[in-house]
Amino acid sequence: MMPPMTSALLPLLLVALQGSPAVAEGLQEALQARLAAFVAESGAPGVSAGLVTADGKAYALAAGLADVEQRTPLRPDDRLCAGSQGKTFVAAVALQLVQEGKLALDDLVGEHLGGEEWFERLPNAGELTLEHLLTHRTGLVRYEFDPDFARRLRAEPDHVWRPAELVAYALEKPPAFAAGAGFQYSDTNYILLGMVIEHVSGKTLYEEVERRLLAPLGLEGVDPQDGRSLPGLVQGYLEPNDPFTGSERTLLDGRFVINPQFEWAGGGFLANGGTLARWARALYEGDVLAPELRARMIDGKEARELGRGMKYGLGCQVWPGPHGTSVGHGGFFPGYLTEMRYWPEHRVAVAVQVNASRFALVPKLGALCGELLELTL
Repeated sequence: MMPPMTSALLPLLLVALQGSPAVAEGLQEALQARLAAFVAESGAPGVSAGLVTADGKAYALAAGLADVEQRTPLRPDDRLCAGSQGKTFVAAVALQLVQEGKLALDDLVGEHLGGEEWFERLPNAGELTLEHLLTHRTGLVRYEFDPDFARRLRAEPDHVWRPAELVAYALEKPPAFAAGAGFQYSDTNYILLGMVIEHVSGKTLYEEVERRLLAPLGLEGVDPQDGRSLPGLVQGYLEPNDPFTGSERTLLDGRFVINPQFEWAGGGFLANGGTLARWARALYEGDVLAPELRARMIDGKEARELGRGMKYGLGCQVWPGPHGTSVGHGGFFPGYLTEMRYWPEHRVAVAVQVNASRFALVPKLGALCGELLELTL
């Protein structure tokens, strides 16, 4: 078990990724104090955080520990698995292809993947559209929750998963509803979306994300989660008897205890809070997408499964809140949790990550995002 944390074991590091010496020291100190308090109050080993203010100044911060046993401080440039937040990269690539006329939201998935021998065994195969995939309105089950998948993931930690192997766990399973008739979050949708992107572009999904998004925006520190050895990844901590890993720590002798490569288009990236906050600002305010397509991306429909008042758009969660509507995405991967939010009304982006996947931390991360926003208002 993870030993208890005390305030004496809470080293804190704070740097500014961009901005000028004129950045108010008071804001830096307030951000520092709030993160230190969060680690002390929540019991999370460490927290990586980023914030971009309305005037474009960006901060990267880290508090707590990257490795509890070694007492290693978490640094702002350390990386954590970002979980489903990676869907925002995948959705942005798909929507750029829509913008270029290479895809359309009402394209039938069968137009692109119908030649695969397994396609007709996919529930709702004939009715699925690109928009259904982006919005989780396919009715397809989650492959990653299949007990047989989890058993094989643990038993064969060096196995490299092909997308078709993942989709196979959803074949011939009864759909939750007819295509478009409801909402049910499922990584299977984004595995199919990644396959469509590769089919249309002729390049790998990771190549397209790098070429279209990471390189042009200078988002250093975001890398594919493509194997068991991931440089710069900090230790993650899990609940006892975690079904995916069977372990309470993600890394053993520097290698992931399972192959995190399986997540692929369902998430599939390492990052830190500072870089994710900059990505949120670029995606929801910059020129990654044309304004009309960006507006459509964040125009969510009811997604009650995600929580009271929640909506989901095109690869985008939409939260109601006391400071107005925020858009972005959350993320879970064994050992790590992420929350990335942008408030259009205030033009402020916030991202936070912890190296623990206790679900009791999820609402606390959302609250922390709001608290960091408040410090800028």
